[in-house]
Amino acid sequence: MEAKYRRVVLKLSGEAFGGERGAGIDPAVVDSLAGQLSEGLKLGVELAVVVGGGNIWRGAQGELKGMDRGTADYMGMLATTINALALQDALERRHDTPTRLQTAIEMRQVAEPYIRRRATRHLEKGRIVIFAAGTGNPFFSTDTTAALRAAEIDADVMLKATKEDGVYDSDPRQNPDARLFKTISYLDVIRRGLKVMDTTATTLCMENHIPIIVFNINQYGNIKRVLMGEEIGTLVGGADDGQGNA
Repeated sequence: MEAKYRRVVLKLSGEAFGGERGAGIDPAVVDSLAGQLSEGLKLGVELAVVVGGGNIWRGAQGELKGMDRGTADYMGMLATTINALALQDALERRHDTPTRLQTAIEMRQVAEPYIRRRATRHLEKGRIVIFAAGTGNPFFSTDTTAALRAAEIDADVMLKATKEDGVYDSDPRQNPDARLFKTISYLDVIRRGLKVMDTTATTLCMENHIPIIVFNINQYGNIKRVLMGEEIGTLVGGADDGQGNA
């Protein structure tokens, strides 16, 4: 079997680490994620992962409670590093998969500092590279981090793992008639205000011609299916037709 993509960036939300609760770290869920990533690496794909930290802390929520936004965001960056360490441990100890953890904020006792050339070299050597601590700057989401890293390392595609089957025209949890798009343009996502990623991340991908595949991470094996080119989820990219294709 041959994978469709050479190099990818996978964005994992913090909630994915918390399982059904969406909070804390569920070791069984992390082990499942690690197993799927290990399978993907065996396909010959160069895999980089950007992790969120919302299962532990969200900077925006801290701001709403009266915290300084910059301080709250730095706390969120540290939360992403906790998740990244849990994923690294599962990959290496339980699945014998080589990894490197790089952080945008230096913490040399636990991770390498993010260096683009070093990251690409790790990928070429068959290691899964985990990016943590966001961009290292407050006011930027981990979605934007994923888009930025995808552009920097010349990824073929950005994979956005969610709890839904893809991008809908409205919230499927509130509207049973919500329509799932198979494909939709970057501009249509922005114009419709669809909650795929924040506008900065979508624009970065558009300007660098990086397609985005939004898919359901809760179905085991979907990472491998996406890497093999199966048409699951929603493909964001291409020309703007103002409609989107269901």
